[in-house]
Amino acid sequence: MGLSARAWFNRLLDLAPPLLSLLAALAVASLLLIALNANVGEAYVALLSGAFGTENSTAETLVKAIPILFVAIGICVAFRANVVNIGGEGQMIAGAVAGVWVALLFGGQLPGWLVVILSLIAGFLSGALYGGLAGVLKAYFNVNEILSTIMLNQVAVQLMNFLLNGPLLDPTEIGTNHIPKTARIAAEVQLPRLTVGWGEFEFFARTRLHYGLLIAVLVAAAFYILLWHTPIGYRIRAVGFNERASRYAGMNVRRQMVLAIFLSGGCAGLAGVVQVLGLQYRLQTDGSPAGFTANAGFNGIVAALFGGLNPFGAIPASVFFGGLLVGAQNMQRDVGVPASLITAVNGIIVVFAVSSQLFVRRRRQRRLQMETQAMNTAPPPQVEAAGQKVGI
Repeated sequence: MGLSARAWFNRLLDLAPPLLSLLAALAVASLLLIALNANVGEAYVALLSGAFGTENSTAETLVKAIPILFVAIGICVAFRANVVNIGGEGQMIAGAVAGVWVALLFGGQLPGWLVVILSLIAGFLSGALYGGLAGVLKAYFNVNEILSTIMLNQVAVQLMNFLLNGPLLDPTEIGTNHIPKTARIAAEVQLPRLTVGWGEFEFFARTRLHYGLLIAVLVAAAFYILLWHTPIGYRIRAVGFNERASRYAGMNVRRQMVLAIFLSGGCAGLAGVVQVLGLQYRLQTDGSPAGFTANAGFNGIVAALFGGLNPFGAIPASVFFGGLLVGAQNMQRDVGVPASLITAVNGIIVVFAVSSQLFVRRRRQRRLQMETQAMNTAPPPQVEAAGQKVGI
């Protein structure tokens, strides 16, 4: 077997564990369906038809996938630096608050396209700074980032509730038994609907799918280039692979950690502002984080792990989990299986996805050890010197 063929074979083996983890998760989910006295085949058919059976259901799946994809891209960056960011929910809220404030402040005063850009920038920076706070606590004060990001989620929720009941409250709700929400942003500031044309046919023309999907895909491409084709990405990945070696090589490990979670929080912030500009047109909540985020901050972690911590891999993974969320509602209607079962399935997938990542990492370490041993045991090359062959 030639070297190139062996390299292709190893690459296929690296791709196999995530797929096998999905099959294993579905097998466990089948056991849960049997325990609920449901027909497994009918349940999965209802799940698929609810997620992709019609043009509208496919559009809804993609709409659900948009915030998950933004968060997943950020998780890819943070986890590559060995920084565990569980604060996507709070960072989404921070981005949404900043983005809607800019949209309300400048809507009608500046061109709509410019306000959209300013809102996206404000959302990214707000989420990035909020995530960067946890990065600073970890890098300079050795505060566990898992605990700090989870606690910051709750801080963001309470801050949002305060603002929606006070400074950002819709003026028409003042003096009434109001619902905590902002005023509706101007029409010219809203992200337009996304229609895909093919000859005489138009897809998604009458659905809720918006240009946030295109923005998310472009962000995924940008962060893939950042991680694998720039010095910044190389340093982030090096710190995550071996912190001590990176420090010995002269890298500022603390700076890379803060930068990684800064960028991660920025992506989550984009998820929040895009939800407002493209779908809800106002910031509104029931007082809980899920009231606005719909748990996209946590589902993004699952999608990132399932996508192999690769921004491009996160695209189909996010669509898959978006399909699970949409299809679960149809499965509940047709088969009578609780839609909350999907939450359990997500947890099962996390277990198998993390296990597959450990398997892939160990395989790569074994390959590296074997290649190193082969280089050490290889005979020294021969060169011509003074008319004779001598070893180096």
